[in-house]
Amino acid sequence: MSNFILAGLFTEGTTDVRFLSSVVERTLQDVAFDCTGDIETKLEIIKIDKKNLNFNQQVLEASKVAFDKFGIILLFIHTDSDNDDDELVFNSKINPAIQELLLQDEKFYCREMIAIVPVKMTEAWMIVDRQLLKNEIGIDKTDAELGININPEEINNPKTHIENIIRLSKEEQTKRKRGKGLQIADLYQIIGQTIELSELEKLTSYMKFKNSLILKLQELNFYHKK
Repeated sequence: MSNFILAGLFTEGTTDVRFLSSVVERTLQDVAFDCTGDIETKLEIIKIDKKNLNFNQQVLEASKVAFDKFGIILLFIHTDSDNDDDELVFNSKINPAIQELLLQDEKFYCREMIAIVPVKMTEAWMIVDRQLLKNEIGIDKTDAELGININPEEINNPKTHIENIIRLSKEEQTKRKRGKGLQIADLYQIIGQTIELSELEKLTSYMKFKNSLILKLQELNFYHKK
């Protein structure tokens, strides 16, 4: 059995990859720790031209590029649910994409796909570690005052919510210090790199992703719980 897991990550947006690349890579390493033997992992970011391609076509193109360019064996596909749960996205996008991939020739495509579907949107995952978020923004208010004292997956628009917290932080600063200041785009990478996976495990959508990864590695005869 190979002792190397080479995976690819294809995301819905350019900002998503800044956060998810580290989260996915660390989750893969964490799960690989429980695999049989000493397993090394590597994650490649898959970029394609999405113009005029629907979701299924994007997945197929990402799979082909990932296989041709890197020879990956696992393809992580991200798309936000943009809803209160992920049922619609799985039924309308993820499951059809998986079925389409399975019809392709394994000589040219990576057919092993794992979905990453944050409920509502990726930014909900960024809110789950509330203290980290407040520290990075630089604001000294309670979770209740900032409206983040609830399950982040229940916040209607997590991205706008974070932007509003940043705005409040700027209002607390003096004009001398304010300048252009922090933007939400500045947060994705640093939070993705520093957020504890144990915090993400509080979210149903993250655990669905992680458990799907474990099951896939079991299918591929990598995973054996120590």
